[in-house]
Amino acid sequence: MTLDQLLILSILAVTIALFIRGPWRHDMVALAALLACVFTGLIPPQKAFSGFGHPAVVTVACALILSRGLQNTGAMDALAQRVVPRSGNTTVAMLLLTSLGAFLSGFMSNVGALALLMPVAAEMAEKQKLAPGKILMPLSFATILGGMTTLIGTPPNLMVAGFRANAGAGSYGMFDFTPVGLVVALVGVAFIGLVGWRLVPARGQAGATSFDTGTYLTEALVGEKSAAAGRTLGEIGRMLGAEDAQVVGIVHNDARISPAAPWHRVLSGDILLIEAEPESLATCLSSLGLKMTGEPDSEREVSRQGESLPAGKIREKGAGKRKYAYHNEEMQLCELVVMPDSPLVGRAIQFLHLPARYQMHLLALSRRGRRSVRRVHSTPLLAGDALLMLGAEDNLISFAREQSCVPLAQRDISIPNKEKAAIALIAMALAVAGAAFGLIPAAISFATCVLAFMALKVVPLRNIYGALDGSVIVLLGTLIAVAEVMESTGAADLIAEVLLNNLAQGSAVLALALILIITMTLSDFMNNVATAAMMCSIALSTAEQLLANPDSFLMAVAIGASCAFLTPVGHQNNTLILGPGGFDFGDYWRMGLPLEILVVAVGIPMLLWIWPL
Repeated sequence: MTLDQLLILSILAVTIALFIRGPWRHDMVALAALLACVFTGLIPPQKAFSGFGHPAVVTVACALILSRGLQNTGAMDALAQRVVPRSGNTTVAMLLLTSLGAFLSGFMSNVGALALLMPVAAEMAEKQKLAPGKILMPLSFATILGGMTTLIGTPPNLMVAGFRANAGAGSYGMFDFTPVGLVVALVGVAFIGLVGWRLVPARGQAGATSFDTGTYLTEALVGEKSAAAGRTLGEIGRMLGAEDAQVVGIVHNDARISPAAPWHRVLSGDILLIEAEPESLATCLSSLGLKMTGEPDSEREVSRQGESLPAGKIREKGAGKRKYAYHNEEMQLCELVVMPDSPLVGRAIQFLHLPARYQMHLLALSRRGRRSVRRVHSTPLLAGDALLMLGAEDNLISFAREQSCVPLAQRDISIPNKEKAAIALIAMALAVAGAAFGLIPAAISFATCVLAFMALKVVPLRNIYGALDGSVIVLLGTLIAVAEVMESTGAADLIAEVLLNNLAQGSAVLALALILIITMTLSDFMNNVATAAMMCSIALSTAEQLLANPDSFLMAVAIGASCAFLTPVGHQNNTLILGPGGFDFGDYWRMGLPLEILVVAVGIPMLLWIWPL
C-alpha cells in the first residue's frame, strides 16, 4: 500500500464515520474531505473545485429548479386529485397513491414528489380511518423507488452517469436506467400497496383530523388575571391532567426552573412550558387563562357565527386546519412540517422576526421521536419538526414557499395556475425529449428549460436560486473530486481486490450482488449521493479486474443508492415523515427490510438480463 493510498483510505474512513454518526451536515463533511485531500497533496489546489463544473452538478441544479416549478404551478395537483381516491378500498387507494408518487419522482425530486402528495395522504388517512404513518411510510418508500427509473429521478443516477462518462464510455441517456429501475420499482410498489403498508406500526389515532405530530411544546404566558397566577405547580398539574397535558418547565426572569417541585408558586409574568396534544391545546390554555407567547393580543374576542368565545378558541375548518377571526381579519391556524432543504433547519424562530416579516406567529413546536426542546422560539429547528403557525392565508402561503415547509392539512396554501402549469408541463416534456433522444446533452437540455421557466415566469425570478438545495450541490461538486482521487491513487483497485479475493471468491455474479448490498447498506446510514460517489470507483475497478461489463456494476450502485428503507436518516424523505408519522427510529425496518430483500431478489436477475456480464 502506497502513502497516497493510505492517505485517501484514511480520509475516506473518517468521512464515512462522520457521515454516519458525525455532528456535521453532509455538505460540511464532503467539503472537509475535499480540503483534506488538497492539504495532503492528493488534489492540486487548482483542480480542487473542478467538480462543480461537472455536467451532473449542472443537471441536478436544473432539475431542482424545474421540480419547484412543477410544484408551484400546481401542474401535478390536478393529476393527484383525479388519480387517487380518498375513500373506497384501502388497498386500491394505496396502490394508486404509491404508483403516482413513484411516477412523479421519476421526473421531479423525490422530496418534491412526497411534499406534493403529503396533503393527499392526510385526507386519505382520515377517510380510510388509518394512522397517518400507515400511508406516509409507503408513500415515502414509493417516491424513493421511483427515482431510480430515470436519469434525473435522483442525484445518485446523475453521479453514476458522470462516472461512466469519465471512464470514457459516455454518459447514460435519460431512460437507460428505466429497464431495470422500472421493474424493481413496479415490484416494490406492488409489495408496498398489497402487503407492506400492513407492516407499518400504527402510530397515533386512526381517523384523527390531522397528522399525529405528537405532543406540542407550547410557551404560555401567565397574566395578572390568569387562573394560574398564585397557584402551585401541583395545583396546575392537577388542572391540566384532565386534558392529558403537563408542565415540563417554567421560565422566570429568563431563567428556566425545573417543574419537579410541586410546591413552587407560579407568578404573573412567568412562562409555563406546557406539553399537550394539538386537540387539547386550546382547552388547556383557556382553562387557566393563559396566552401563547407567540399569539396576538389575547384580550381580543374571537367570534364564530355571532357567538362570543374566549380568545384562543379554535373552530375547525377541514382536516387539521383551524381559523381565528380578529376584527374581520381571518387568521388561520395551520400545522407545517419543516422539509430537509428548508432554510429553517438549524435556525431558531426568534431570529426570523415572524410578526414583522410575515405578520404571523409560531404558537407551538412538535418534535416527535426526539428529546423535548427546552424553549420553543430559541430552539434550532430540525427537518421533520412540526410548527403550529397562526397567520393570514396569504402570509402562510408566503412563509411556506420561502421557507420550504409542507402543510399537514389539506393543501390550501398551493394556488394552481392553469396557464403556467401547462407551460411548465410542455417545457418539461421538451427537455425530457431532448435528453432522451440524444438531441442535446441532458445538462444543456434542462438548462434551456430552466431559462424558459425564468423567461415565462413559471418560477418567480426571486425564487429561482431559492429552489436550489445548496447542500446537494456542494455534496456533488466536492465528492466528484474525492472519488477521482480514489481511482487515480489505486485505492479503489485495492478495495475491489480485497472484495473479490475475500468475499466474492472471483465470482462476477457474487461480486455484483455484494456491490448492490453494500451500497444499499451504506445508503441506509449516509447520504445516497455520497454513497454513490464512493461506490462507483469501487464498482468500476471490480468490473475491470473481473473483465466484466462495467455497466452492470454501475447500475447496481444506482439501484442500491436509491434503496434506503431501514432508517429515517438514509434519505430525506424518510426524515420528512418522521415527525408527521409519529415514528421512532426502529419503525422503518419492519417494511424496509423485506423491501430491500425483494429489491436484491429482483434487481440481480434484471441486471444480468439487461446488462449481461
